[in-house]
Amino acid sequence: MKVRKVRRPFAQGRPLPVIIEKGEDGFCVVECPILEGCYSQGKTIDEALQNIREVIEFLLEEKESRAILKAYRPLEISLHAITL
Repeated sequence: MKVRKVRRPFAQGRPLPVIIEKGEDGFCVVECPILEGCYSQGKTIDEALQNIREVIEFLLEEKESRAILKAYRPLEISLHAITL
């Protein structure tokens, strides 16, 4: 019997930054700022996070996105909101 290796997703177990904002329409908009065009939305935070995971997995099928992720090694991540 031949044993098949199960290929793990490239980013599995790697933390990625995402930003979530609640829009005026009540939807949660989520973005992964390290990958170009990586955004989604959902009616809830959980739905938005599930949707962005799917978008990230899709984008990581591209060689360029995998290279960006491979080089991504932040020492610290911080988010601040300012008032203008």
